[in-house]
Amino acid sequence: MGCAGGRQGASAFLHRSLQGLTVKFNPLLVVGFGLGVGVLVGMTGIGGGALMTPLLVLFVGTPPVTAVGTDLAYGAVTKTVGAIKHWRQKTVDFTLSAWMAVGSVPAAIGGVYVVGVLERKFGGKAFDTVMLYLLAGALALTGAVTLIRAIFLKQLLARERDTVPMQARHKIAAVGLGLAVGFVLGITSAGSGSLIALGLILIFRLTPHRVVGTDIFHAAALLWAAAIAHIVAGNVDYVLAGTILIGSVPGVWVGSHLSVRLPAGTLRTVLGVVLIGAAMGLGSKAGLPIPPVAIAVVPGILAAIVLWKRFRDPVRRSAADTEAKEPPMSRGT
Repeated sequence: MGCAGGRQGASAFLHRSLQGLTVKFNPLLVVGFGLGVGVLVGMTGIGGGALMTPLLVLFVGTPPVTAVGTDLAYGAVTKTVGAIKHWRQKTVDFTLSAWMAVGSVPAAIGGVYVVGVLERKFGGKAFDTVMLYLLAGALALTGAVTLIRAIFLKQLLARERDTVPMQARHKIAAVGLGLAVGFVLGITSAGSGSLIALGLILIFRLTPHRVVGTDIFHAAALLWAAAIAHIVAGNVDYVLAGTILIGSVPGVWVGSHLSVRLPAGTLRTVLGVVLIGAAMGLGSKAGLPIPPVAIAVVPGILAAIVLWKRFRDPVRRSAADTEAKEPPMSRGT
């Protein structure tokens, strides 16, 4: 009886794990998406989860929950490659990353659990609609955060530092930041890059190379935790994830090299605008009365405002660069 129950349980788990494989897609289109998103991640350090999930939902036709799980699975591999690079270049604040993970890892697993609860409660088309609303909200928040960072970068740079004295209040702040971002990521796959990066700048005032290194290193651990939870829940399409990696791995490599030649700050502005547009597109797909013309016009207006602000009050490229470098001498805490 016990053996039969065990076999049935294993069979049910395998069935759930393979559900995503029924999704059909155009491999060339998915590889292209992986390449494009990988280049952006390599150039700016953000955008992987926030961009790939809406692309899979809007253009590939992937169910929202499968898009989230698959995005996290491929992103875990991609971020691990970046984390190793930053670890070797000594641009990671390991203590700060560890304290953020104390909050983010269990919160991400909790977010996946909440997705399961929502799926059981709503089911079918209603569940997909709920997921679309959650995704749209997360993308709108991520896009707004990215644009705010671009607008106020100059003021933030004036207060930056290389290391953080991890006193009790810093540890509490790190755990709190991890809790918030981990929960959002577990549900929507968005925010591991831009939201953590803004927290590292606003709360801990880290220098750019430390922000990128610490962010990516922490994101790798966080994405693995969330991805494993989604694998157990049966929300990952392994073939789709592998196809994305074919494009994203070389894309990240190319993007990391282009980051020294192109203005990363301006790219972040464009990325923030794209995320706002994607959020509006997902909201429209979920049933919000958003006219197509608004999806095209509103992001354009935002781009014009933010870029005007950036060029009117420019930041030195050497100060705003996101490429990992050997850290300079500490300027104190």
